[in-house]
Amino acid sequence: MTAETAYHGEMGEQFAAQATDSAYNAHTERPAMLELAGEVRGLRVLDLGCGAGHLAAEFLERGAEGVTGVEGSASLLAAARERLGDRAALHPHDLEEPLTFLRDETFDLAVMALVYHHVEARGQLLAEIRRVLRPGGTLLVSTSHPTSDWTHFGGSYFATDRVRLPFGGTFALTYRRMTLEVFLGELLGAGFVLEKLVEPRATQEARRVDPRRYDKTHHQPLFLTVGLRRP
Repeated sequence: MTAETAYHGEMGEQFAAQATDSAYNAHTERPAMLELAGEVRGLRVLDLGCGAGHLAAEFLERGAEGVTGVEGSASLLAAARERLGDRAALHPHDLEEPLTFLRDETFDLAVMALVYHHVEARGQLLAEIRRVLRPGGTLLVSTSHPTSDWTHFGGSYFATDRVRLPFGGTFALTYRRMTLEVFLGELLGAGFVLEKLVEPRATQEARRVDPRRYDKTHHQPLFLTVGLRRP
């Protein structure tokens, strides 16, 4: 299962609704990515695996010059179109395939929020991102924290198998486990320069939504977010 089929159909609809105000997505990972992004006014932003358009909407509200979203799930793309209207350029596309419809050195900022670990053709994807980012541009990536996966799934920390994580009671996500060494090694090997690494904790707003999950993020790292620069 690729990143683009991970949230298909009804599963995508459930995720789109949940991500609006969930302890993990809305109040842990997304605030960390927005803080890493910093000032976006006037920037051209590429949101890869844009989901239901939550991050894209934030970037637009903060003054981004333009946002281009790429998403392979039809149900998530429909939710993004409903949220964003004509304020963003949205493209249906499987991230396992090259971004041939995007021009070289077009974007100032590229974002991959909780999608990288779903993709198998990661080397190809990183090369494409480097191509479409301008020199000095920024890449932000969030992923499942390697120690969280190790704690949850067990076995060897160094395992690189695909795992299944239950979602919504009747569905399951599949994604690739990877160590910190592999995750950072792939990004640096693609020619990006690491500028900041954050292990996000939930914001105070998460207490209202889910006190248990709020506490969990302050005792155990669940996500890993990094900011990188294209030289």
